[in-house]
Amino acid sequence: MSEQDEKELQKQKMQAKLDEWRAELDKLEAQARGASADARLKLDEQMTDLRSRIDEGKSALAALAEKGEEAWASFKDRAASTWDATKAAYEEGVSGSEPKE
Repeated sequence: MSEQDEKELQKQKMQAKLDEWRAELDKLEAQARGASADARLKLDEQMTDLRSRIDEGKSALAALAEKGEEAWASFKDRAASTWDATKAAYEEGVSGSEPKE
């Protein structure tokens, strides 16, 4: 697989994951609207954190798109590390998102 193909595949994977996260955030927002005040406060806090993580993911994707072929090889390891940290934080936030009434 060429570096260009690998870069494009990585961009597609990241975009798909961002789309998935946005859909999950939409579900949490709907859940918060129907939750009790205490549960809504907790969900609002989690959604704020998740929005921040999504923004970090978008930034990583944009940076990836801007890198030329020469810079891609050195950039991909740093991008993968940043992306993995963002993904882990997002998943941790989602796993604790069930409201407790």
